[in-house]
Amino acid sequence: MPLLVVALSVVALLFLMTRLKLNGFIALLLVAVVVAVVRGIDLEKIPDVLSEGVGGQIGDTMLVIGLGAMVGRVMGDSGAAQRIATTMSDRFGDRWVQVAMVVTAMLIGVTMFYEVAFVIIVPVAFTLVRVTGKNLLWIGLPMSIALSTMHSFLPPHPGPTAVAAMFDASIGKTLFFGLFIAVPAGALIALVWPRLAFVRRMNPSIPKGLVSDRAFTDEEMPGVGWSLSVALFPVVLIAGASVAEMAIGEHHAGMPLVAFLGSAPVALLLTLVLAAWAFGPRIGRSLKDVAASCSDAAKAMAMILLVIGAGGAFKNVLVEGGIADYIKELTHGWSISPILLAWLIAAILRIALGSATVAVTTAAGIAAPLVASSGIHPELMVLAISCGSIAFSHVNDPGFWMFKEYFNLSVLDAIKARTTYTTVLAVLGLGGVFAMNAALSGLGV
Repeated sequence: MPLLVVALSVVALLFLMTRLKLNGFIALLLVAVVVAVVRGIDLEKIPDVLSEGVGGQIGDTMLVIGLGAMVGRVMGDSGAAQRIATTMSDRFGDRWVQVAMVVTAMLIGVTMFYEVAFVIIVPVAFTLVRVTGKNLLWIGLPMSIALSTMHSFLPPHPGPTAVAAMFDASIGKTLFFGLFIAVPAGALIALVWPRLAFVRRMNPSIPKGLVSDRAFTDEEMPGVGWSLSVALFPVVLIAGASVAEMAIGEHHAGMPLVAFLGSAPVALLLTLVLAAWAFGPRIGRSLKDVAASCSDAAKAMAMILLVIGAGGAFKNVLVEGGIADYIKELTHGWSISPILLAWLIAAILRIALGSATVAVTTAAGIAAPLVASSGIHPELMVLAISCGSIAFSHVNDPGFWMFKEYFNLSVLDAIKARTTYTTVLAVLGLGGVFAMNAALSGLGV
C-alpha cells in the first residue's frame, strides 16, 4: 500500500537521524533510494529521479537562500542588523517584540515566498535574540508561523494562484476572503505556540556563521534609515512587481522589466550590491571585508542547501512513485462536504508527498468537478485546498529542513514545533472557510 510505504519511510528517516545520528543529507538520499526501489521505479532511472529532485529544489532555492544569507551576513557584520533589532526592541519593548515580528512577517509575507521572506527577516531575528537574550524560538517561531500562513493561504503565492486559475476564481476575492482567515489564525498560532510547554523546553542556539557574534556600540552601527532601506529594498522590488502585474496586467509593455527586477534572485542580487556599498566603503569598510562576509555566509549555507536538496530528491521519488495517483483513486467518490473533501485531499497529498505545490494542484484537479456542482464560491474552494496544503509539514517537505537547519533543531524537535503548528493552522483555516461560507450564505451572497 503506497501510504504504508510513506509511513515506513518517515519512520526510517527518524531512526537513521535520531538513533544512528546520521547526517540529514545522507539519510534522506538513502531512504529515497529505498523508496524508489520499493515503488518500482526502474533502477537505471533512479539516479535521474534523484538528480531532478535535487536540481528542482536547489534550482528554486539556492540563489534565494544563498544571496539572502549573504545580505544578512553583510548587514550583521556591519552592525545594520543590530541597528534594526535594537530599534525594534526599543520601540516595542521585550514584551511586544513577538508582535513586532508577526506584523513584519505578515506585511512582507503577503507578496513574498516563504523562503525569500525568511532569509530576509531571519538575520534580524537572530540579532534580536542576542540583543534581548530571549530564546531563539521565542522570537523566530512567530516569524516563521506568520510567513507560513501568508505563503500557504493567500494569492499571489503560487499554490493559491494556480488553484484560482483552475477554478476560474477571482484572485482579488480570494485574497480578500483569505485575509479574514489568515491574519487572525496566523497571529493566534504565532503568539500561542512559543508559549507552549513543549516548545519552551527547546533552547536551540543560533547556527554558526549566519550572524555576526560582535556586539556593536551605538556609534559603530549604521543609521536606522540606511539599515531599514537595505532590508526593505528587495521587499519593495518583489512586492512592487506583484502589485504592478495586478494593476496593469502581465501583457503591459513595461512588465518584462518590472518582472525581471521583481524576481527574487535579481532583487536579492541588487540588494547585495547595495548592501556592499552602503555597509562597505560608505562607512569605511573595505570591499575585502564585505567579500569575507559573503564567503562566511556561503560556508555556513553549504550543509543547509545539501539537506534541502536531498529533501527535494525524497519528494520527487514519492511523486514519481505514483503516490499522487493512488490518492486520487482512493478519494474518488467520497460523499462528504465539498469544502471538507477538497481540504482532506490536499492534506493527504501534503502528508504523502511533502510538496505543498504538488498537493494543491493535484487536489484542485480532483476537486474541480465539485466547484460548479456544489454552488460554493470558487474562492472558498481555493482557500479550502490552500489551507489543507499547509498541514503536516514533516520530513518529506524541503521547507521542514530549512526550518530545522536555520533554527538548529533536532529532527524530533522540528517535528514537535513545525508539524504541529502547520497542522493546527490547516485546521483553523478549514474552520475559517466553513465560517466564511456560512456567513456568505446567510447574507445571500
